[in-house]
Amino acid sequence: MTKMTLATHPHLLGFDQIERLAERAAKGAEGYPPYNIEHQAPDGFTITLAVAGFAETDLSISLENRQLTVSGRQPEIGEERVFLHRGIASRAFQRSFVLAEGVEVSGAKLENGLLSIFLQRKPQQSVVQNIPISRT
Repeated sequence: MTKMTLATHPHLLGFDQIERLAERAAKGAEGYPPYNIEHQAPDGFTITLAVAGFAETDLSISLENRQLTVSGRQPEIGEERVFLHRGIASRAFQRSFVLAEGVEVSGAKLENGLLSIFLQRKPQQSVVQNIPISRT
């Protein structure tokens, strides 16, 4: 017996991308850096990542095929520094978010160690199309 997944269901034609989007979203599921997602009425969202110790030049934000990727890389700390205790994470990271159709990035800001990425849902226009039936 073959296992039927969401993407192979006969009533969901053309939705085979859903499985790929879910797989891409699951890849970014590690716990660093921590983040919040807030709803901003009426159609906005804010993703806030805790990136203490990272400068603007250490961070990059990219959007490709509805996948928002935030990555950070800090320069290497020289050997001249000797730590008695090192509890502040300073490792590279990459965190990904899959955006729904019609959600666009409107901006980003870094303030007090928090990187905020602002998203806006654009209203989708409903398109009704009549399909003629041929007699062949």
